[in-house]
Amino acid sequence: MLVRAADIPEYVQDGVVDCGLTGADLVAESGARVEKLLALGFGACTLEAAVPAESTVTSLAELEGLRVATVYPRLAERLLVGVGVEVELVRVTGSVEVAPRLGLADAIVDLVSSGSTLRTNGLRSIAALFASEAVLIAREGDARSTELATVLRSVIEARETRYLMLNAPTTALAEISRLVPGSGSPSVLPLAEPGMVAVHALVPAADVWRLLPQLEAAGGSSILLMPVERMLS
Repeated sequence: MLVRAADIPEYVQDGVVDCGLTGADLVAESGARVEKLLALGFGACTLEAAVPAESTVTSLAELEGLRVATVYPRLAERLLVGVGVEVELVRVTGSVEVAPRLGLADAIVDLVSSGSTLRTNGLRSIAALFASEAVLIAREGDARSTELATVLRSVIEARETRYLMLNAPTTALAEISRLVPGSGSPSVLPLAEPGMVAVHALVPAADVWRLLPQLEAAGGSSILLMPVERMLS
């Protein structure tokens, strides 16, 4: 079912659907009784407090007693009270960034990804309150949704991993094992050529281009990198 992201936590809670994909910020704001099964690695953003560029406010503590506009009144109140700051929250449903310019509020609490919208509206961030991304949610204790989360996690972990294979002399094995990051120790297999072994390992995709010249310098040869379709660590 394709529905508004903000409605998904309630649909899951009420059993309309078994599980859902939505933002962690919307789950927290809804207060729905659901379980976050998996962070999905996309849609990253932060809920931040921001003020007009010319404001003298530079910290959360200085928001005490001021009017703060937000689309997330429940979450904003919980986060601000959690750091000992009480404000007058002004709930808006549209473009919250214009609220200070219209005299509706002294500051805002809103989602920020690149920060360009804040700058366009003459605002500057003073603090990040909550980190959010897309998450898989389900009703608490739903076994079938937990199985789905396991399958999705295997795909997410595989995207961040490469399968590394190389040949090396046994004398270089200690140095190559030291260089190879990833899950556990590499697999080492003897080759037909005396004194040579094959090394197989899972390595983080982000480390690949730094790692390859180091492995070659350590004595590695016939180096192959392959994508991983599924994995569970």
